[in-house]
Formats: sequence, structure tokens, C-alpha cells
Amino acid sequence: MNTRLLLCTLALLLSGCDIPGLGPDPRIALREADGKAIGGACRHALRGIEDCYQLNVKALKTAVFEGWREMDQYMRENKIEGQSPAIAKEEPADKEAGLPAKKSSEKVASNDKH
Repeated sequence: MNTRLLLCTLALLLSGCDIPGLGPDPRIALREADGKAIGGACRHALRGIEDCYQLNVKALKTAVFEGWREMDQYMRENKIEGQSPAIAKEEPADKEAGLPAKKSSEKVASNDKH
């Protein structure tokens, strides 16, 4: 009986303690917070969620989506207009030559010369 009482008391005392190594990793919480901030910023900058994923490949997609969705709801409730991004998306580079991708009009012109 005494050992049971001692174990229950010990369990109660330890339940209030924060034992290192047993809690959630703070780095995971930081990555999730960063992802939510990225998603919110993308929504405010009028970027689609797919564009946001492509621009932030290393961010957690679930956190980015959650931040984007929360900002979307906030902006709708408060009738806030988004702002266009200051930096436009870059066109993908030509993988073979290492040059910037040509516009469709430039490709047609170069084919006519041959």
C-alpha cells in the first residue's frame, strides 16, 4: 500500500515537470511557424498556393498552406486588399545551354533563319 502511494505521489510530482528530451523539438515548431509566415506572406502578396510552394521548396507544405489559408480568411473578414509582389517570378532557365529561356517569338524567329 505504501509503495502504491509513493508511486502515485511521484507520478503527480513528475507530471508538472518539464523533462528535457521528452517534449516536442523546438526546431520543428520553428519550421512550422516559418512555414505559416511564408504562407501568410504569399497570400498577402496575391500569390497562389502553388506558386508559393515552388518559391519555397524547403518549407513544410502543410504549414505553408495553413498560413495561406489563415491569411486568406483574415483578409476576407477585414476586407483587406493584397499587394502585388515587388519581385516578379523569374522565367525558368534553359537547362541545356544554361541560358535564360527564350520567348516563343524568339524561337520562331531563330527557326526561320535556318
